[in-house]
Amino acid sequence: MYPMTSRILVTGCAGFIGFHCAARLARDGHEVAGIDDLNDYYDVRLKHARLAELAKVSGFRFSRMGLADAASLDELFAQFKPEYVLHLAAQAGVRHSLHNPRAYMESNLTGFFNILEACRRVRPLHLVFASSSSVYGARAEVPFSVAERTDEPVSFYAATKKANEVMAYSYSHLYGIATTGLRFFTVYGPWGRPDMAYFSFTKAILSGQAIDIFNHGRMERDFTYIDDIVEGVVRVLRRVPGSTAGGKSASPVPQGAPYKLYNIGNCSPVRLLDFVETLEALLGRTTQKNFLPMQPGDVPVTYADTADLEANIGFVPATPLRIGLERFVAWYLSFYPAGSV
Repeated sequence: MYPMTSRILVTGCAGFIGFHCAARLARDGHEVAGIDDLNDYYDVRLKHARLAELAKVSGFRFSRMGLADAASLDELFAQFKPEYVLHLAAQAGVRHSLHNPRAYMESNLTGFFNILEACRRVRPLHLVFASSSSVYGARAEVPFSVAERTDEPVSFYAATKKANEVMAYSYSHLYGIATTGLRFFTVYGPWGRPDMAYFSFTKAILSGQAIDIFNHGRMERDFTYIDDIVEGVVRVLRRVPGSTAGGKSASPVPQGAPYKLYNIGNCSPVRLLDFVETLEALLGRTTQKNFLPMQPGDVPVTYADTADLEANIGFVPATPLRIGLERFVAWYLSFYPAGSV
């Protein structure tokens, strides 16, 4: 467990998960340095609004910086000397990776390499990084366990996240850097990403537009509320691999390397049509639905096995979908007054 006050670097702090984690850690009394390049993959105004909220929290400081800028990253590491690194910055989006794979190469691979190199030099106590449920591909066996093979990604985004896992393991093995990867499952909630389905569905329903339902509605997702993700991240950050003996794991990682992988999901897949109906009920409106074939790079189901997380961290996400969506809708309606989107 980390000390009462620690120096924690959070990359991607203007992003959805990064914003929530940085705020929680700073409010917990830690000294938090956040970096983000504020790229325009989605509305930059939302990122600036998140940063404005973070600016209100004592103990947080921000630097605009891209992961490809190795010199600036090294300088920040040398000056701040983070004791813990929470690496959440990445080029997100499965579908966008079909059209702009170079952005994923630069951010998710070169950028992650720069983070690993900076950690090799400064030696934080723990590096925790974001992976994704996308690494499981289109496998039919559920729930998804960290013990399963993940070498058949169906999108380049997923391939970069799998690459991050094996890159991190190699640095953990070679240099003894304590590292944990977190496979997030369909995170949703207030301050979320506009490119996510629940966000775009809300906008469409409120404006009376039709929504596209892929795979003719035969889709299931393990929707995980943001507060559960943050709680899991904070607890994992405290649990440095190799710091305690006797941990249980299904992960096929050899003994010796201080490296762990965890799923963080709600362990309760929801049919996409049920999800849309819940959202419609909360908004008090219905909308036309266009049923379409499966999109390239997409998968029919995600379902997290969180046995490792529960055994080693003592936590599993449990926020019911309706409660999480109620909170999202309340935030959305306050952040986007009628006609402002």
